[in-house]
Amino acid sequence: MQSNRRRFLMQASLGLSAAFLSPYLFSCQGDKSGNSPFHNLGLQLYSIRDLVSEDPIKTISTVAKIGYKHIETFGVDTSTETYWNISISELKKVLDDNNLKTHSGHYDMSKYLNRQLTAHENIEKYIEIAHQLGQSYIIAPVTPMDDLNNLKVEDYQYAADQLNKAGEMAKKAGIKIGYHNHFWELRQFGNGTKGLDILIAFTEPELVDFELDLFWIEKAGFSPQSYFEKYPGRFPLWHIKDMDRQFTQPVVGEKYNKADFTDIMKEVKFAEVGTGAIDFIKIAAEADKSGLKYAFVEQDEIYMPNKFESIKKSYDYVKKHIAK
Repeated sequence: MQSNRRRFLMQASLGLSAAFLSPYLFSCQGDKSGNSPFHNLGLQLYSIRDLVSEDPIKTISTVAKIGYKHIETFGVDTSTETYWNISISELKKVLDDNNLKTHSGHYDMSKYLNRQLTAHENIEKYIEIAHQLGQSYIIAPVTPMDDLNNLKVEDYQYAADQLNKAGEMAKKAGIKIGYHNHFWELRQFGNGTKGLDILIAFTEPELVDFELDLFWIEKAGFSPQSYFEKYPGRFPLWHIKDMDRQFTQPVVGEKYNKADFTDIMKEVKFAEVGTGAIDFIKIAAEADKSGLKYAFVEQDEIYMPNKFESIKKSYDYVKKHIAK
């Protein structure tokens, strides 16, 4: 029963997309011209993962009609070389048909970055797939997730070394490796060192870049600007994601560092860009210092009934208030 209801809601959301978008289809013609990452805005498709899994072709077409210029991929199945049951070549054609590019993709490296394991993901296959899609970045989206509360300095040092090795492999194909943060990389060790700082300090800038998730660094209690100042040029990719105004309490510190992940996530709620607590205009003023090349709207969970309406709302805010 729940499965049928879920399928109905997804199909209804897709069916409503044309009706919802019709008043907006011509508005893109009035978009401010410019070449900044905010003018050429991308979307991490994970934001609408149920829709893209249900109907990737129609969903990607709708994303393009909203006005997004590129997408960030996730969830490749290397055993079948497919995304959402369509082949790599078919995905490339769908993107080309909709005048969309993909500069970056999230590729699971959780085994590759885990110093306790010897079985790793196939980085060479990731490079091959990224090359077929024309991507410039292969992003590791998370650390190993099996024991977040016991990650040690040595775990981050090992991960940094692995990222460097992947960077050496990817460099031959003209691709760079990147790493995307959450909140736990901002937990402090005894000497005040943080996991994210270790990853940045121990990776080679010519091999490894960082995709800063603006929501998660703020949810950890730090400002993105402080990291741009400390590590200029190391953050050429951003995830633009907003925070519900009722859920601004940082989740890093003594109270949370050994807490259950499920309990921590109860204190996390997302919002459409521009409707929450994060001052994106102030952060965007430091884009050059960060080295920003590509900006993506992302929302881990969307609570609006029509998810296309949600990503349109975020798009409109960035275009109106940040793309100047």
